[in-house]
Amino acid sequence: MADFFLQALGQVGSPMVLALITIGVLFGIIGGCIPGFTVTMAILVVFPFTFAMDPVSGVSLMVGVFVGGYSGGLVSGIMLGIPGTPSSITTVYDGYPMAQKGEPGRALGIGVAASFIGTLISVAVLVFFGPLIASYSMKFRPWEITSLIVFALTLVAGLSNGAMLKGLLAAALGLLITTVGYDRNSNLRFDFDLPVLGSGFEILPVMIGIFAFSQLMGNLEKLRDDKSEIKDVNTNVAIPYRQILVDMSRQKINTLRSSLIGSLVGALPGTGGTVANFISYDQAKKMSRHPEKFGTGTPDGIVASEASNSAVAGGAFVPTLALGIPGDLPMAIMMGVLILHGITPGPLMFEQNPVLVGAIYASLLIGAVVMVLCQLLLVRWFAKISLIPQQVLVPVVLMLCAVGAFALNNNLFDVWVLFIFGILGYLLWKAEVPLTPLILGVVLGDNMERQLFRALELDSSWLTFLTRPLSALFLALAVVSLLFSLYQNRKIRLHALETKGE
Repeated sequence: MADFFLQALGQVGSPMVLALITIGVLFGIIGGCIPGFTVTMAILVVFPFTFAMDPVSGVSLMVGVFVGGYSGGLVSGIMLGIPGTPSSITTVYDGYPMAQKGEPGRALGIGVAASFIGTLISVAVLVFFGPLIASYSMKFRPWEITSLIVFALTLVAGLSNGAMLKGLLAAALGLLITTVGYDRNSNLRFDFDLPVLGSGFEILPVMIGIFAFSQLMGNLEKLRDDKSEIKDVNTNVAIPYRQILVDMSRQKINTLRSSLIGSLVGALPGTGGTVANFISYDQAKKMSRHPEKFGTGTPDGIVASEASNSAVAGGAFVPTLALGIPGDLPMAIMMGVLILHGITPGPLMFEQNPVLVGAIYASLLIGAVVMVLCQLLLVRWFAKISLIPQQVLVPVVLMLCAVGAFALNNNLFDVWVLFIFGILGYLLWKAEVPLTPLILGVVLGDNMERQLFRALELDSSWLTFLTRPLSALFLALAVVSLLFSLYQNRKIRLHALETKGE
């Protein structure tokens, strides 16, 4: 392992790749700073630029955006009281009050330090658990992989904010989209006599359309409804380094606990930084000797929030690399980068592409260092960037998305795919249908169909899925996750009715 890691470090340490990581981190931070832009949007915009790169360069750029994006949301959250990304919501609870007390530099410094440590701990989790899970999953056959994908999709759908049925329908729609074109036996499906549909839909324009287009349209709609004025923000921020060292020295247990929570939550399909954020903040408050200080500007809340959401970065790579199951939307896009370069994430990746795995480890570590330096040196500029109006941002991002979709195959049809799926995504968003299960269905659909066909070719009996222990376990977990979601939804409805009755 040490040999391929050193080899990977040599490739990632080249001036070109280091420059790409730095650019990725900067763009990720900028994307995270702008309210409503999100980490996923930043990754989607950068995605097309990886086409002409070798796998190590492309993945390193994306990892840089990933690391920078998860830390960038703290800037607007602390300075404006508006979370730049959903994964930095709880940062606002204590970061903004501390800034309002005249200590914005202290709040930003604590957030950046916690993000850095959280990323480092998550890399350690990835390095230790990734190969272990991959070696164990080598025993998986087509039945187990198919059942695992079913479990991942039901888990994601079940966690769709109380909209389980809509989440399941969205996942099914994502799987249906992947059936357009030729199947394994060269049978043409759902082409509607259009030759361009013979090869199916490309993942990139579908993902950009469903998520980015609909998100941007939603931002414009919210902007139209929001009549509030832009806040006057003082961007002359000084970082009190000595004070931050004192603060962080008192937060050892909180930082470690929050980082481990972020890593664990990041490794679960369909969760991500937002879930890690709230769980970690809640646990920090429960474990604190002074829970009444939370929400008034205490360092404990900032550390819990930022350590956990940055630790999601390493944790989310565990199921993606070891099992080929993306944990969240950014990981689904990262998986798309690997697939476009002819690399299939999964247990064999650790054997067939050990240098690339090592490059991901190294990129996460280097990205964390670059993130700290960029945040501390350029924080006042990032604060100004967070004030970019949506009227300027939306058309620029849409243009970049369209150019990226066209650059995939130099084909105008891909731009139309982006536009059509963008309208579909916007309509689903308006209907409060969660988009994450849909996109994961699109990403996992081809692999699920391939494994299902292979399983039935080896044994035509469907009962084999239930007679093989691991396959039966995953299917049982899928049923349990749905039943648990139904129970949660019922509790939410009863609580709403009781609150309304009062």
